[in-house]
Amino acid sequence: MKRALIVDGYNVLRSGAYYAHLLEGAPDHTHDPFNLARQTLVSDVATFAGSDYEATLVFDGAGNPSSTGASRGVAGVEVIFSPAGVSADTVIEARAREAAEQGREVLVITSDAATQWTVLGRRVTRMSAAGFCEEMHGIHQEVLEVAERPKPKNTLGGRLDGVTREALERMARGTDAAVRPKQDNGENR
Repeated sequence: MKRALIVDGYNVLRSGAYYAHLLEGAPDHTHDPFNLARQTLVSDVATFAGSDYEATLVFDGAGNPSSTGASRGVAGVEVIFSPAGVSADTVIEARAREAAEQGREVLVITSDAATQWTVLGRRVTRMSAAGFCEEMHGIHQEVLEVAERPKPKNTLGGRLDGVTREALERMARGTDAAVRPKQDNGENR
């Protein structure tokens, strides 16, 4: 059974500088920069979860009378906007409790103090929103470093094992007795 990862979406997006550049000029949750920020967070949660976690990303929809609380899968992440009148914290707490009761290890990512105290306990651990942002920054830096490394040429010589490569080099230099052509000194005529 996979471990459960439950992320407090807006709490993470507002946790500091990591996502702040995506939210500049966004007056509310319905504005386009919030859409870009949410999409970026979904991608980051999917990356963080990898194959180790079953990920759920919860956004607060309590103030939206149209929000039903229905979930949908995006990039392997279950995305939920809490139903009208219900806070994201309530959904997060219920999901964490359910997963723990199933015997699963649970990681909740939030910096909301009330949620932290409610969910912490048996099988449930917490990572702060800022800690998640630091993790994602580190992952993005690693990806950039790998992308910037020069790519070695994919040659036949690069795919040969050392023994074979050495034998071929000796052959090319003419220093391998087994493949060195016999010199014609006139005795074999």
